[in-house]
Amino acid sequence: MNQSLLVLFLAISVGFFAGKIKIGNVSLGVSAVMFVGLYLGHLGFSMDAELIQFVREFGLILFVYGIGIQVGPSFFSSFKREGLIFNALGVGTVLLGGIIAYLIHLIANVKIENAVGLMSGSVTNTPGLGAAKSTLIEIQKQLKLPSDYFSDPTIAYAITYPIGVFGIILIIILAKNFLKIDLPKEVTLLQEKNKDSENKIVRQKCRVTNSEVVGKTIRQLFKEYHIEGVIVSRQKQSGTKVVFSPSLDSILKDRDVLMVVAKQKNSTKFVEIIGKISTDLFIESEDDITTKIISVTKKTATHKTLAQLDLYNQFGLKVTRVVRSGLEILAQPTLELFYGDTLLVVGNKEAISEAEKIIGNSKKILLEPDFLSLFGGLIFGVIIGSIPIMIPSLPVPLKLGLAAGPLMAAIFISRYGGVGVIHSYINNGAIHFMKDFGICLFFAAVGIKAGHGFYDNFVANDGWMWIYYGCYITFIPLALLVIISRFVFKLNFYQMVGIMSGSYTDPAALAFSTKYLDSDIPNQSYATVYPLVTISRILVAQLLILLFAS
Repeated sequence: MNQSLLVLFLAISVGFFAGKIKIGNVSLGVSAVMFVGLYLGHLGFSMDAELIQFVREFGLILFVYGIGIQVGPSFFSSFKREGLIFNALGVGTVLLGGIIAYLIHLIANVKIENAVGLMSGSVTNTPGLGAAKSTLIEIQKQLKLPSDYFSDPTIAYAITYPIGVFGIILIIILAKNFLKIDLPKEVTLLQEKNKDSENKIVRQKCRVTNSEVVGKTIRQLFKEYHIEGVIVSRQKQSGTKVVFSPSLDSILKDRDVLMVVAKQKNSTKFVEIIGKISTDLFIESEDDITTKIISVTKKTATHKTLAQLDLYNQFGLKVTRVVRSGLEILAQPTLELFYGDTLLVVGNKEAISEAEKIIGNSKKILLEPDFLSLFGGLIFGVIIGSIPIMIPSLPVPLKLGLAAGPLMAAIFISRYGGVGVIHSYINNGAIHFMKDFGICLFFAAVGIKAGHGFYDNFVANDGWMWIYYGCYITFIPLALLVIISRFVFKLNFYQMVGIMSGSYTDPAALAFSTKYLDSDIPNQSYATVYPLVTISRILVAQLLILLFAS
């Protein structure tokens, strides 16, 4: 046991160091742990069989659960507007890769488990590999086959993994040159396209100059002009320096200055109705009322709507925005609050202090790990992954497994803020640790196990031919993705690069592209396609094994 742990820690520590070494702008990152594990296994280092299986599966669960919690809040909203096109392109790339892997199995007479390993490595998709291995183990148990009946797909995965990392980077560079991309022009076009984006929340000062609205209450104004999605957080009457947080019954007077919070489109419409943009500085004064950020940490506020909390009538406070997992949401009365949400409130200091007694705002609690929610969520994910889905003609029932199950559970939990005593909040530092630690455990375990006889397997299976086959899986879907994205959907190059990286679930390619293009724009489309692509790759890997493993 001590030797097993020593080998595991050695693979992770050396691999993590090796992953920081850069070749140009590219580094292997945590995937270097797998290659160090392969080398250690090749040298004869080994781990206890039961321990290595536990480490591999536990690491995979932590990794995919962390991903789900991180991207869950944006998952369902990603199917709106362009997100639907982005996800269609990503899933299409997955399906095409699966078809090519099947054709390699059929034409080149490569065993299907090796073809799935080639597919997962060529697109750097670790959850797909994990799903394939779990499915093979399930078939072995159900049909009582010997443990070495199937080939280990990790060998093919490890051989083609570098092709996946560097192949997508090569396509990004070639696409930029062949398409003759003018980067400044692409940025300008994207800014023009998004200048009236409905999702961007802005804070705007405006002055009442329209005589038709003078004397009306804010409630009357909203009703008569059909104004929605606008929050008036501050009001200052002309000729005074007194700033207050208005109610819906507050009367608008000529030359009043208002501070409004709304999505860009609604804000522009509101300003056009009441008058003009203001440059008044007094309305931003913190003397009479102040702005404070409060975090939801008490049960008295969790899973209640802002209307139910009724902070304005109780304390004279206005909530203008809610930040959830990095997403900024307009504070509508019907918005349900989740544990860990951050509220931006406007009001006097004494009232804010009173409201904190209901909302919580305990930074200490948010920093402390809630193991009940974490492991409760993991149990929920394992249960979902273990539910059998009976499909006729398949040797064993289809299951989401330890890859897709925790991912789906995390997305569900983060979408609805929790299930019972399980809540979705995990601070960013803990999420990054959980993901990196989980993937390090997984890479180290599969690397050490696959390292035994790696060279012999490479020679026996003609590893250079596997690299050749992997190139088909890497380059053909990417090339088609570039052509369809650019010439059919006319997508911006920055967005296209994010879809390419997300479709191959390749953080190394994303890191390269943000530095190569000197922009964070690709991050947005990467995050949009990542969850659905990951689930698709897991299911495609499982189906190929279940349908064609002999």
